[in-house]
Amino acid sequence: MTPPSWLDEIPVIGRMSLAEAEAKLRAVGETEIAKALLEGQAESPYEALVMLPGDESPWEKLRKQLGPRPWQHTAHAFGYLAPAAPGSALLPIRHAGNIAPDETLRNDRVKITLNALRVADYPGGGTHQVLFDFYAQNQVPGDVEHLHFNATHRVREGEQAGIISRPIFVGLNVGAEGVAFRCRTVNVKNQDDEAFLAFLDSDAFKSGLKLASTVQPALAPFSAMALALTKTIAARNRNIAVQAFEMGLDFSQIPSGARLAQGAYLAVQIPETQEAIWDWSEWVYNPNNGRVVNVDDQSKLIPYNYIIFGVSRYQGD
Repeated sequence: MTPPSWLDEIPVIGRMSLAEAEAKLRAVGETEIAKALLEGQAESPYEALVMLPGDESPWEKLRKQLGPRPWQHTAHAFGYLAPAAPGSALLPIRHAGNIAPDETLRNDRVKITLNALRVADYPGGGTHQVLFDFYAQNQVPGDVEHLHFNATHRVREGEQAGIISRPIFVGLNVGAEGVAFRCRTVNVKNQDDEAFLAFLDSDAFKSGLKLASTVQPALAPFSAMALALTKTIAARNRNIAVQAFEMGLDFSQIPSGARLAQGAYLAVQIPETQEAIWDWSEWVYNPNNGRVVNVDDQSKLIPYNYIIFGVSRYQGD
């Protein structure tokens, strides 16, 4: 079973203590930022972590010194892209809570795919090997299976991974209340770990985790192993967790939630200061090149790290 503290067990760089962040950044060559992180911020990492309400966080001070970096952020904007017929017209993106739920998916089965992984900026620069960990609840009759699935992708700074519709969970069982997802990316810079993770690029893993409509006893140890792998790799020297989010998709009409429907969901890692003012109407999907672009300037991409995953009705047996 996945504990509630899953997001805290593998802290992303934006949530690390000063000492942890400084060591990680220095290990991957971000020496200027590592130095600025500790200089003049606090007398000790502990002092920085227990700053009084109203004080600036060490990360906020660092942003003012060197400018914001996409990997520093911990907030997210969640968008939804509806299914559409082939064509060249730009497709609108809406907030994931501002859509009608698809009631036909209640107690049905779905396929989850990784459609895009964009690395606008990860620590260390250059080409990154990104370990992707995706969690979901598989709600079978009389039980809930907690699933983890790993994948790895090589992505150059400022570009998207060379993937499209890579299966993650095939035949995921949706409950009466919806589904719950969690996702984390780890920037793997340790050369030994990069070589070790090559097995995740095999054909067996590229086909995703195939699920049944009943309990599968083998899934529990497999998922535990996948989570342990992510935790171990993230803790190793030169490896840094970058992006993490939790997302529940339901069938309610609560404005602050998110609805479940067939389509694509976007999770963009943005500054917390923009979370309240982020406007999805400023961004559209261009079906001619498969990119999310600015509605007024189609040469402008979202300047943040993001993940797009697809949800479609399972068509298997």
